[in-house]
Amino acid sequence: MSLEQRITQAWQQNSLWLKLLIPLSWLFSVISGVRRRYLQSRHQGQGFDAPVIVVGNISVGGSGKTPLIVALVAALKQRGFKPGVVSRGYGGKAANYPLGVNVDTAVAASGDEPLLIAQLAECPVVVDADRTAAVSYLLSHNDCDLVLSDDGLQHYRLHRDIEIVVVDGQRGFGNGRCLPAGPLRESPERLQQVDFVVLNGDRGHASVSDRVSREPMQIAPRRMSQLCSGISRPIEAWLAEHQAKPVHAVAAIGNPQRFADTLASLGLEARLHSFDDHQALSAEDLCFGDDWAVIITAKDAVKVLGSDHSHNAIADNIWVLEIEAQIEGDFIDRLAAQLQALKADK
Repeated sequence: MSLEQRITQAWQQNSLWLKLLIPLSWLFSVISGVRRRYLQSRHQGQGFDAPVIVVGNISVGGSGKTPLIVALVAALKQRGFKPGVVSRGYGGKAANYPLGVNVDTAVAASGDEPLLIAQLAECPVVVDADRTAAVSYLLSHNDCDLVLSDDGLQHYRLHRDIEIVVVDGQRGFGNGRCLPAGPLRESPERLQQVDFVVLNGDRGHASVSDRVSREPMQIAPRRMSQLCSGISRPIEAWLAEHQAKPVHAVAAIGNPQRFADTLASLGLEARLHSFDDHQALSAEDLCFGDDWAVIITAKDAVKVLGSDHSHNAIADNIWVLEIEAQIEGDFIDRLAAQLQALKADK
């Protein structure tokens, strides 16, 4: 395991040696609280011509923000909104910022998540570590009446009108401590101050207070697409041919085990090969010397297709699992009503 994976495992298992870091966690919590209040007092209220929704989390690692953003863009488009997305573009390095991202942007410039959002959501996407600059650029160069920020809950220099926190229902908040003794960027009490808390998956194990209203979300597998050809097949048809065969599961995401569990829920015997979140992958990383199918995430697919480190052609046994966020209840309707009220006040 990498250092990142070892630390994540320690947080989940609440390893004894983490107690040595508790004083640093107390200090981190105090400093982050003071920082938040100071930056909010300076920047909150300096709004834009369009409402800004921040979709983030209070813990490190993946929680399901990207599929939620894609689903929100689609749902809000159906309700007449014209959304755009801003992102930090973690892992990307562009010559100039802000960077407008389209389906043909190099992943090395944009980062994996912004490129995936641009491809799946089919909306304007802008990358900049300064999210305020990204929002300004997005609104001045595109016909948008709504902005979603991919992550950035702790980017308090950015004015926001609505805050949505996504919680991984499988991992919850680990040992419940702040960094570095635990995975939390902010204390769980922060959830009582946001507009919506979306619980991704196993709602029975997430350490979310009963005082916080939760919006249930599930990640559903939909299709398998062959990486080399782009041919896409319904998940049921693909499984009918591969159900009794073992597969390799490759994931460089925040929670690789969730990906493996998803494949297991489909009846597949998957051997997991996990990498650090956002780690660059090439076609060579997907070769294991056998004829098993290799299944990767859509987020990793954009990195493999954009890699300039691979000297081999992409094998025809590599498949991409296409997923969809299913949002239950009337969450979208309540969010849309809140947005309409904000637009009326602009």
